[in-house]
Amino acid sequence: MAGYGEGLDPYTTLNTPTILRTRDIPWDIYMTARLISDRELQFLRRYDKKEPTYQTKLLKEARNGGKLYTNAFLTVLKNVTKDETLQYVLALIDDLLDVDPSHVALFLPPGAEEDQPYVEPYPILLRLLQRPDWFTQEKAARLLTAILASQLRPSAAAQTLDVSAASPAASALTAFVDWLCAQLRRPTHPLLGVPAAAHCLGVLLRDPGVRPLATRAGAAGLLGALVRVPAGGVIQNPQLLYEAMLGTWQLSFHKPAADLLANTATVGGLVDAVRVAQKEKLVRVALLALQNLLAHGPAGLEFAIVDKGLRRVLEVRATQSWDDGDVPELLAALGASLERGVCELSSFERYRRELLLGQLAWGPLHTADDFWAQNAERLAEGNGQLLRVLLKLVESSRDATTLAVGCNDVARFVAAYPHGRGIVTELRGKELVMRLMVHPDQAVQRQALACVQRILLSKDHASALVAGVGA
Repeated sequence: MAGYGEGLDPYTTLNTPTILRTRDIPWDIYMTARLISDRELQFLRRYDKKEPTYQTKLLKEARNGGKLYTNAFLTVLKNVTKDETLQYVLALIDDLLDVDPSHVALFLPPGAEEDQPYVEPYPILLRLLQRPDWFTQEKAARLLTAILASQLRPSAAAQTLDVSAASPAASALTAFVDWLCAQLRRPTHPLLGVPAAAHCLGVLLRDPGVRPLATRAGAAGLLGALVRVPAGGVIQNPQLLYEAMLGTWQLSFHKPAADLLANTATVGGLVDAVRVAQKEKLVRVALLALQNLLAHGPAGLEFAIVDKGLRRVLEVRATQSWDDGDVPELLAALGASLERGVCELSSFERYRRELLLGQLAWGPLHTADDFWAQNAERLAEGNGQLLRVLLKLVESSRDATTLAVGCNDVARFVAAYPHGRGIVTELRGKELVMRLMVHPDQAVQRQALACVQRILLSKDHASALVAGVGA
């Protein structure tokens, strides 16, 4: 789990090398207390405090010998409650994974040809996630991530995990993803909790089957909220930003997650990363995420991206030299996708997208009589779905421009659609607009007054009034 703190807790200074160097565990007392067997005691003694090369030899010795040692480790983690001992065993496991990540196979269920006991790691590690100290939580999370990821990767065909099946591993995956998202919401460790959770999610999200689980747990909104570049353009934590954008990119292959991620703030954060990031891996993953959101996100996202200034950013970045040969290709491909999408979208699709993004701005879509004559009826389609969205903005938006434009649009709908007045009144539109007649912003007051007049007065009487009220 290097990259987000190297396992170091600044409050307790706990880390794997220090624990292994300074602690001596009296394994005998646990056998006396019948928490481990005599055989497990022998394995622990044989492994503990030995040179790394000798420990590796023990793990690789004849006929599944390595699993006998990891079973002993898991038995201690299962039966012992003393913090110092739990931390020591987790440090042993952390160390063996650092020496050789393929050692994670020693924690997987035995194959059909293997005839030996197996200690199920999932309930043990999930319980350790609830311990109060961060070192225990972090190392349990690392091991869980490694075990689950080794079964999700296509290369481990014999151990492929079906996340929809009712198995201990699938149940553990669901519980672990929930725990990781809870860490993103309210981290146990104020400095390392969020980076650790983002890293673990990034590893697990490589598998498409995990993405729906993570989306249901709220990962799209939580990771998207981390895709931010400070106003000054100085990225304080490049690794965390990378992990967040990596998770965003992986989730964006899943359509429901892509729809959630296609919001103004996340898109703006990705564009800002392309604009200011110095590390090529940050630029690369931001471009990948934007490209995926264009492909899998809602229609009209091109306009939100253009509004954030990506066109100019792509032009500037294209003039630079890059060590990563993929970056120039991504810059060109994203620019082409952007232009193609902008050209293909109709004016109403642009309007629909603006509504769904929840931010309205003055422009021809809101002021052109022809647009409303051609498209007003489309707001009433599907039981008035888009009209309801418009009225919801009028009711709840805190942006003065959105409120003013929203009142204008309600008035134009009433004017252009034969039954518009009755539909708006039935949906409480008149009541919502009347509240804005006392809004502190004068532009909102003016548009609200004109809208109420349009609703109350006949078309002939209201036309002259509304015609004089513009942006």
